[in-house]
Amino acid sequence: MAFQTRAAITGVTGYIGRGLPALLAAKGMAVTGVSRSGKGEAAGVDRWQTPDQLDFSGCGAVINLAGEPINQRWTEEKRRRFRESRVDHTRKVVAAIGRLPASERPRVLVSGSAVGFYGDGKDEFLTEEAPAGSDYLSELCRDWEEAASEAQGLGVRVVTLRTGVVLGRGGDAFEKLRKIFGMGLGGRLGDGHQWMPWIHVDDLRAAIIHAVVSESLAGPVNGSAPAPERNRDFTRKLASAMHRPAIFPVPAFALRLVLGDFATALLSSQRAVPSALVADGFRFRFETLEEALPDLLDKG
Repeated sequence: MAFQTRAAITGVTGYIGRGLPALLAAKGMAVTGVSRSGKGEAAGVDRWQTPDQLDFSGCGAVINLAGEPINQRWTEEKRRRFRESRVDHTRKVVAAIGRLPASERPRVLVSGSAVGFYGDGKDEFLTEEAPAGSDYLSELCRDWEEAASEAQGLGVRVVTLRTGVVLGRGGDAFEKLRKIFGMGLGGRLGDGHQWMPWIHVDDLRAAIIHAVVSESLAGPVNGSAPAPERNRDFTRKLASAMHRPAIFPVPAFALRLVLGDFATALLSSQRAVPSALVADGFRFRFETLEEALPDLLDKG
């Protein structure tokens, strides 16, 4: 069967998703965008539908990036929305694939996850073979991945992308850091000893496209650069690149006071490395923070 020349993207209007249609077009693929309103602003999307429609007819690939932002206080209501927008939504995606005849199903599902899967890994190198942690975020990511993996029983190749901190102009994480450090108010989080897996947004988008077109990549994939940084080193390098001091550390107790349980995600250590991507032949444009920062700070 020929590979269908269309991909569907849930979360296409988000920061990562909106950069994918142009990359898919370069591979000869048109894009169906999925948004709550059934429309949106994302260059390169020629068809729209809502999450309640989810008709993947004619799609060779589904890229599932939907999810309520987790960088906020984790109230009970927010936890419900985190789960609905990830686990429950992914189950609906898989159900929509299952409604198609076997010969018309997408050949690949690339579905989101996060390095929070591993919990606090201390100083251990975390390849995709490492076990899940035992905290709230680990459980959420595990259930999220299990929901996506159900598509394997439908004859679909499944890739679950465990993303690290995404750095890119216009992205929430980097713009907040740039503003804080630009004012000379930057500093490590807690003792800064925790490992921080990061990835340049261009590499993450390229990795997603690689996952779509690869015939061999499957299962969990760490979406992080080959050289994770300790938080204190990341802080020092960013401050130096911006010619600003980094003298205002944020104590762990203050993070927990302001951010509640979300502080756990910032203080946990994940020394994640992208073993699966590298083994599958993917080449990073920005392997180290020293390579990424000049691009991030000079672009635009």
